[in-house]
Amino acid sequence: MKLHFRRYLEITAGALALVSMVCVQASAQDQTYSRKEASKPLPDGGPAPRAADGHPDLTGHWYVGLLGKEDATLLSGGVGNGDPSVRPFDPKVTPEEAPSFQPWAAEKIKQARDAARAPGGSYDKLPKAQQIALLNNEILHLAANCMPRDVPAMFLEPGHGMELVQTSGLLVQLMELNHDFRLVPTDGRPHTKNPDPAFAGEGVGHWEGDTLVIDTIGLDERVGVMQQWSFHSDQEHVIERISRPSLNYLNYQVTVDDPKVLTKPWKSVVHHFSLSHEPMLEWYCGVNSHDDEDLAFLRQELKRLQDEK
Repeated sequence: MKLHFRRYLEITAGALALVSMVCVQASAQDQTYSRKEASKPLPDGGPAPRAADGHPDLTGHWYVGLLGKEDATLLSGGVGNGDPSVRPFDPKVTPEEAPSFQPWAAEKIKQARDAARAPGGSYDKLPKAQQIALLNNEILHLAANCMPRDVPAMFLEPGHGMELVQTSGLLVQLMELNHDFRLVPTDGRPHTKNPDPAFAGEGVGHWEGDTLVIDTIGLDERVGVMQQWSFHSDQEHVIERISRPSLNYLNYQVTVDDPKVLTKPWKSVVHHFSLSHEPMLEWYCGVNSHDDEDLAFLRQELKRLQDEK
């Protein structure tokens, strides 16, 4: 088994080392797409529908971007870096500020990136710190395989949709990816005192004009945040703002405050979603029967390295 996993880690390190190459290729594909005829976003479709209480009705099946559907031919490298209409925002038009990390968090991220750039992709040739970083990444990957992966619950991957169902005093969010869900009361109630940590946290909503504001605390530390960083502390506080400016579009903006990880709150630009008339599909996390054994071995290997003097 040890030889099997040694080979597994070598393959993983090699695969991670390709990340920078993929980014370069994606950039080249972006340039290719820019020379093609642009895709055609959905029209506004008229004013947004209103609920009985007068607020915009957020109900609908929503996709990332402006097309209202998945279009695999526009996905560059499978991560939505191709046609701008596939992405939640165009970084050339509205660049998004990078998070500002505390020194320890920045070093943790650096170690993970260094591990991904290992020369030759050989686990045995990596410095000890990079071996530990790589093991931590793989443990996180396996442990979180079927858990919610993002704290801002509307940061979806291109090609996956979500369903919002708005009722009087409650917003229901159903995710195609991993079949996650959350229930958000929208009657303006306060947070409970010291809520138990949960994967979706404790989110409570209230309306500010035509914008639904969702305030979330009590987030389980095993859940990731987003692509920029995959960890947070027990002090994380998330504020989401959702509006529906027209029939076919939804706008979303999030602010993440985590004083133990960030030097200042991080605020996203406005992300765009478009209305789909396609049914939500089934999508189940593929659980490998060897995952438990893999996880146990990786943790054992990590402990061995950490115990070495």
